[in-house]
Amino acid sequence: MTSPRSSLWLPALAVLGSVTSLCIGTSFAKKLFPLIGAEGTSALRVGFSALVLLLFWRPWRWPLSRRDAGFVIRYGLTLGVMNLLFYLALRTIPFGIAVAIEFSGPLAVAMIASRRAVDFVWLASAITGLVMLLPLGHNSTLDPTGVMLALGAAVCWALYILFGKQAGHLHAGQSVSLGLVAASLVVVPYGVAHAGASLLDPMILLAGLGVAIVSSAIPMSLEMMALKRLPSETFGIMVSLEPAVASLLAMLLLGEHLASGQWLAIGFIVLASVGSTVTARKARPQAVELAG
Repeated sequence: MTSPRSSLWLPALAVLGSVTSLCIGTSFAKKLFPLIGAEGTSALRVGFSALVLLLFWRPWRWPLSRRDAGFVIRYGLTLGVMNLLFYLALRTIPFGIAVAIEFSGPLAVAMIASRRAVDFVWLASAITGLVMLLPLGHNSTLDPTGVMLALGAAVCWALYILFGKQAGHLHAGQSVSLGLVAASLVVVPYGVAHAGASLLDPMILLAGLGVAIVSSAIPMSLEMMALKRLPSETFGIMVSLEPAVASLLAMLLLGEHLASGQWLAIGFIVLASVGSTVTARKARPQAVELAG
């Protein structure tokens, strides 16, 4: 008989594995930039991810109304633009910082939806972290264009959440696989136009397939398994660690060493994400009790 503690440890490890796999895949993807550029790398990742998940989920097994197709297309197009902007940002700013800036998107969605006083603490923490990262002073080492691209990815992530909720009633495998097909319609032509025939190199294609599996297929599968067994609060807290995990792995795999102030800024953003997750989940049972 499985104990309650072990039944939580396994899905928690799955979330950690998902975040780690995503960060490792993205770190290796960045090594392809000198060969096919950020555009070509993004095209391979999204294109192969769509193909793998199409074959795995076979979304045509479920009916899809015209209205739902519109939801999935908006969700997928936003996902595609988000991936492309994020990879373009990685050309000039460190991976961990790009992830931390991108996290401002879902944080903004959470803050806008809340009306509680405690959320102003998390908002202040997130703003503090962002201000510390943004190239506002003359001595900033961050490329302004890369930061703006990461902020654009943050906006897309916020929209992706909102559009994803519209398609939330669909089977997860159907919405994700068809969403990636829609995303590939944006990213693949753009990547092909920039990288050209170099994308047809067998070794490049093999590397792109590996990046797609490690940074998309494996994380999505682990997350779906964890979501069924893990409390939403715990899941949200562990996903919130992604900027820190990304920074650590980028340091080990890419040699991207951050200054102490940048680590502190990432810490403020992680604190905001964890804090908003904890207080949001604790507020829900109270609301149910009042309603009863």
